[in-house]
Amino acid sequence: MTRQRTVGRNERCPCGSGKKFKQCCEAKTQGLDRKSRVLLVALASIVAAAILLGIASVARNGGSDGTGPRQVWSPEHGHYHTIP
Repeated sequence: MTRQRTVGRNERCPCGSGKKFKQCCEAKTQGLDRKSRVLLVALASIVAAAILLGIASVARNGGSDGTGPRQVWSPEHGHYHTIP
C-alpha cells in the first residue's frame, strides 16, 4: 500500500504556484475557514431571531387576519387582557 506524504504548512504548495501551502491551497483542504463559519452562525442567528419575532407577533395579535383574540395591556392591573 502506498502512503501519501502530507504537506507542511510552511512548505511549498504542491500545486506549483510557488507560494507556501498555508497561503495557497490549505484553506481548500480544510473546508470552511473561521471567517466563513462565523458569518454562517451570524446569519443563522438572524434568521432564527426573525422567525421567533414573527411567531411572537402572530401569537400576540391573534393571527394575521385580525379575527382572533388579541392582548391589550392594562396599566391599571399591570398585565395583559385578552379581548375578542
